[in-house]
Amino acid sequence: MLDERSRTLLTALVERYIADGQPVGSRTLSKASGLDLSAATIRNVMADLEEQRLIVSPHTSAGRIPTPQGYRVFVDAMLTARSDAATPPELAQPLHPDQPRRVIAQAAHLLSNLSHFVGVVTAPRQTNVFRQIEFLRLGERRVLVILVAPGGDVQNRVLLTAQDHSQAELVEAANYLNAHYGGLSIDTVRERLKGEIDVLRGDIAVLMQAAVQVGSEAMQDSAEQVVVSGERNLLGVQDFGQDMSTLRQLFDLFEQKTQLMRLLDTSSRAEGVRIYIGGESGVVPHETLSVVSAPYEIDGQVVGTLGVIGPTRMPYERVVQIVDITARLVGNALSQR
Repeated sequence: MLDERSRTLLTALVERYIADGQPVGSRTLSKASGLDLSAATIRNVMADLEEQRLIVSPHTSAGRIPTPQGYRVFVDAMLTARSDAATPPELAQPLHPDQPRRVIAQAAHLLSNLSHFVGVVTAPRQTNVFRQIEFLRLGERRVLVILVAPGGDVQNRVLLTAQDHSQAELVEAANYLNAHYGGLSIDTVRERLKGEIDVLRGDIAVLMQAAVQVGSEAMQDSAEQVVVSGERNLLGVQDFGQDMSTLRQLFDLFEQKTQLMRLLDTSSRAEGVRIYIGGESGVVPHETLSVVSAPYEIDGQVVGTLGVIGPTRMPYERVVQIVDITARLVGNALSQR
């Protein structure tokens, strides 16, 4: 636990380092903190903070910089006493409802553009429900399956059938599925078809079972999307210097996306904005990187997560605001569909 004086000096040091990117000396800290303290007293407090591993002295300077633990103390205090900063003009306008994928892409670009770091957004998790299904004959034993989700997202898959079907048979199968199963989950449709298989014509029953399997795969593919924007912004971050190894790991992370999915899925179970500093996430590979994330909701249900990945020396208050408001914009846009 820090006393008030130590908290004030740590806050001033972190804010100054975030702004300038240079180690902070006692004289600078005296002016930045606004405290009427002697240089000797400030040096003593800084020595105590260093002993608690909240700040550290780089070899090239007599000043101090925050450690990941120091950032954590700073961020926790900032979130407890958040000020109502002015909303950036770009966040004052709603996202226009469109195809869900376009909303997600817009959000990732907005996060990256406003933060000047990397924006990441997971696509809404699908509930494996279809609103409508259509079949289109492409040729002998080849059928295009068209699935429309409740949100309007469309998935197409080509189905190879055991026997050829006329377009009239395909229309009959689609009409039956839409009339009896529209709005139900794929799993429910699969179970119901098992009980009704005897009352359906054999060829139509087989076609519908195959379509249900294709629908399940299509919904699953859609649910695993992660949109990343602004990766190249990290190339200009001075904190990394010439550390190409870290950048290479990051670009591998953005390319594969599996670990990002795990991190964002964990974040979706938290309430509000969550901040991972340094190695806290267990996913981002370097102690000089942080993640600010938040879940977004559709009609009161959490369906995805978005966030910003950048250096630990990021303007947390501004990034938290950007992530928080963008999460609400995405939820509002998708809820209007």
